Amino acid sequence: MAKIDRLERLDLRRIDLEANYRAALVEALERCASGKWGLFDHKGDRWTRAAFESEVRMLNDIGESVDGLRRQLGMEAFDLHQEFLTSRGPVVSNAVGEPKQAKAWLARLAADDR
Repeated sequence: MAKIDRLERLDLRRIDLEANYRAALVEALERCASGKWGLFDHKGDRWTRAAFESEVRMLNDIGESVDGLRRQLGMEAFDLHQEFLTSRGPVVSNAVGEPKQAKAWLARLAADDR
């Protein structure tokens, strides 16, 4: 019984952290969609990257915590965090800009909420 209670508490913590991650990501995406570059680190320069440094660090910290809880619960990695990490970094010269990419992410997340 104690193990079940512990696992239930871990799962509730995971759910809470995933909700916090999503809320923080949406907030960062909205800022990026309004024209601020740096969230996706497409330009790769430290000045642009610095604009979202604290948000990216927080998202990474929360994402790693969620992944740790998911491992303990025998679950797959946190997909939203993995997708975000994959979307960051240099892109080809004709790729959409970060604000458009952020708008696409917001639209996809809103569709997932329906």
